[in-house]
Parts: sequence; structure tokens; C-alpha cells
Amino acid sequence: MPDTASPDFILASASPRRVDLLRQIGIVPDQIIPADIDETPLKSERPRQLVARLAEQKVTAIAKDHPGSFILAADTVVACGRRIMPKADTVEEARKFLELLSGRRHRVIGGLAIISPEGEMRGRVVETAVAFKNISPKELDTYLAEDEWQGKAGAYAIQGLAAKFVRQLNGSYSNVVGLALFETSQLLNGLGYE
Repeated sequence: MPDTASPDFILASASPRRVDLLRQIGIVPDQIIPADIDETPLKSERPRQLVARLAEQKVTAIAKDHPGSFILAADTVVACGRRIMPKADTVEEARKFLELLSGRRHRVIGGLAIISPEGEMRGRVVETAVAFKNISPKELDTYLAEDEWQGKAGAYAIQGLAAKFVRQLNGSYSNVVGLALFETSQLLNGLGYE
């Protein structure tokens, strides 16, 4: 009897935000397997290059042990000029990031990569422009006290308390949350995912 089961869908990420975003477009991963790779930027690597490289490395790392599956990996950075702001490790670093973003425009750059069950890889880089209002010292202290900044690129989550800092957004909102849904859906459709 032929095997008619559809291939597994694996999310190569530990991000609960990405799981929630996929659910918005009707996708529930069969497995969630974070890729353990070194995410350190290379010397002179620009933000767009970084997210594309990391997404590809993550999806490739998981694909080695899971042939015949759809595998999705993503990476997100916040960039102010050419400066890449990763996830803040300390409250001091979070304060520095947010002080830099205060009253300025920045870019949220998301890279995504998908491997089909046949081993074909496709990727995309999505950029969203975000402008913050001037954040007062009191607002900044209040925000940092909530610990929402932890584990977030650029030390903020647009879907949380930091939404009140966003004066303008141009591009994909879901990209800023953690996964550009339109582009993800288009790539999956192009690879035959149903």
C-alpha cells in the first residue's frame, strides 16, 4: 500500500512568535526543532546578508537529519544605519538600543529559507521600515522594568508594550513580529506546499 501521508512541516526555530504567526495562515508545524548555529555576524557583513545566511544555515542544519520534509527557518535583525542590533543580553544593552532607536527610523530585516521535501531551497529577505517617537526617560524606564525586551532583536516587540513607540511603519508588520507571512506563504506555494 503506497504511503500517502503528506510530508512533515518542521519549523527550525524556538520562537513562540513564529509558531503563532504560522497559525495565523493555517500552518501548525509537525515538529519544532531549533537549529544550533553560530549567529555571530561575519566581518563587514551587512544586515541583509546576515539574515539570509543565518536562515539558510539554520534550514540546512535541520534538513540533514530530516530529508523529505518541508523545513522553514527564519532570522530577524534590527538595523539602524549599518549597525546590527541583535537580541539584547542585559538591561543596559537594551537601554542603549532603545536610546539609539528613539526618535529615529530603523529597519527590521527578516530572512527566511525553506527546503522542500525534494531538497529544493528558496529564500527571501524582507525589509520593514519603522520609525519610533522620541521615548522619554520615564517611558524607557517603565518599558525596561517589564522585561519584555528580553530575547527580542533591537530590545523590543512591536506586538507588545513597545507598540506605543511606533510612529510609522512601512512594509510587513508580521516581519517585525518575526516572520513575513505573505512571503512565507508565497515561497511555500511555489514549492508545492498545500
